[in-house]
Amino acid sequence: MRRFLAHLVVALALVSCVRDKAPVPRGEMTISKEQQATWVRNFNPLSVAAPARWPTTSGIYEPLFVYSGVKGEYVPWLATAFSWSEDRRTLRMTTRKGVTWSDGATFSAGDVAFTFELLRRYPALDRRGVKSFVADVRAIDESTVEFSLSRVFLPGFDEIAPQPIVPRHIWKDVADPVTFANENPVATGPFTEVRSFTPQLFVLGKNPRYWQPGKPALDALRFPAYPNNDRANLALAFGEIDWAANFVPAIDRVFVGRDPEHNAYWFPLTGSTIFLYANAARAPFTSSEVRKAVSMAIDRALLIDVALHGYSRPSDATALCDGFASWRDASVLEAGAGDWVRFDPKRAAEELDKAGYTISSDGFRHGPDGRVLRHEIMTVSGWSDWVRAAQVIARGLVGVGIDAQVRTFDFGAWFQRLSEGDFDLSLGWSVEGPTPYVFYRSLMASATVKPAGQAAEVNWHRFASAEADKLLHAFEREADPVAQHRIMRELERVFVASAPAIPLYPNPSWAEFSTRRVTGFPSASRPYADPSPNKSERGENLLVLTALEPR
Repeated sequence: MRRFLAHLVVALALVSCVRDKAPVPRGEMTISKEQQATWVRNFNPLSVAAPARWPTTSGIYEPLFVYSGVKGEYVPWLATAFSWSEDRRTLRMTTRKGVTWSDGATFSAGDVAFTFELLRRYPALDRRGVKSFVADVRAIDESTVEFSLSRVFLPGFDEIAPQPIVPRHIWKDVADPVTFANENPVATGPFTEVRSFTPQLFVLGKNPRYWQPGKPALDALRFPAYPNNDRANLALAFGEIDWAANFVPAIDRVFVGRDPEHNAYWFPLTGSTIFLYANAARAPFTSSEVRKAVSMAIDRALLIDVALHGYSRPSDATALCDGFASWRDASVLEAGAGDWVRFDPKRAAEELDKAGYTISSDGFRHGPDGRVLRHEIMTVSGWSDWVRAAQVIARGLVGVGIDAQVRTFDFGAWFQRLSEGDFDLSLGWSVEGPTPYVFYRSLMASATVKPAGQAAEVNWHRFASAEADKLLHAFEREADPVAQHRIMRELERVFVASAPAIPLYPNPSWAEFSTRRVTGFPSASRPYADPSPNKSERGENLLVLTALEPR
């Protein structure tokens, strides 16, 4: 740590000698969200293959409803109300009146129906699998849209509500919406005007026709290109950035201490759970007992201290982060059911012995076939917290006789191997949502398992549970909140019993901010929204972007 701080001080001194001191105009906010060496101009909110620039899906374009993970509630946005038919096969939404697109055209329910028709016609755009449960979408009138479901699927609302809506009068003439870069977006969001775009900096100006009177109060958003986390942290510490989603070691000294009056952070544990994924399609990780033994070899307290500087806590065996706190049922952990997340190398060794993996004269465990238990732990190069976490895990596995080594890849290569199931052990994130349904489905549902070599959006570890399938199906049809919690309790039991993946810690929702130029950020004392720029998947960033004001 001392070496890191010394390097930072030297770097800051060097940077101060050469940095352009041109002041940022009042009312403009500088953000560090994506770390790229150069920017590619892409503002397509529907594209899955080519990532769009932030905040395309929650700042340029807007969803029907915004989900606040901090408050656990939906906020009406482009839609103001919804209702289900008695048979739960039809979902009707009322769209907001008085909304115009940034070019002056009127927004209507027809735009919503058109957007979902695009998802039907181009499956590559359907990131939430809406086609799997929506049979038809039609505009009943200018402010009413109706979704006809192919089956009763109440969690479908959670996938329909956050869908960014595009304008029919523009996109109807797009030849290929999958590859469309949409360089000059026409949208309903608070920031729609691309004022400038270079490989090193782009600036988004506010929408002069935004439907919320007097908002946004900020005039523009600025996005400098930072090639890596270290460079972004230097800019943050030097006061160049107003809002960031960075992992910052020793943040109180490195960031807050440089300007205690204005610099602050809030890291609620509402991010997705970080897992060690053990490939359940490959021996020995086909065995739940081996997966549990691996888990017991991990010193999570040490991992959080070394890798996260104490910003989180060890996961329990339900794997639920604090965003799902109201769903967590302590009864599923009674009688030691979740002991496999506790650091217990002695018991881990005993379980590996029972599974037939015994230590030989070389100091490592060998299976019944005589092969040494040798496995790589994959992670992303440059993600310093994950790299250190992987090193702590490897140390623990070596301690129980598993020959484990850390191997890093650049993000693209890592994610390809992870999604195609080409790994033994890998760190990875998990799926968030308003309920734990999508979280557990992504970890245990048979429908999410893809053959090795075929890219999977979730369930990279290739685990399936028939019992979980039945419970997930029951949850899909259940409207009563009490019954929903009862079903979810049983899903938690299935997860605890089978250890499909190895939970490490709830990921902090990283958020650093400076109030020297901008005020109104969420905080622990004012938790109106999740504070992190990372919260774009369900539109939560919109709650922040429409609340911030220039100082």
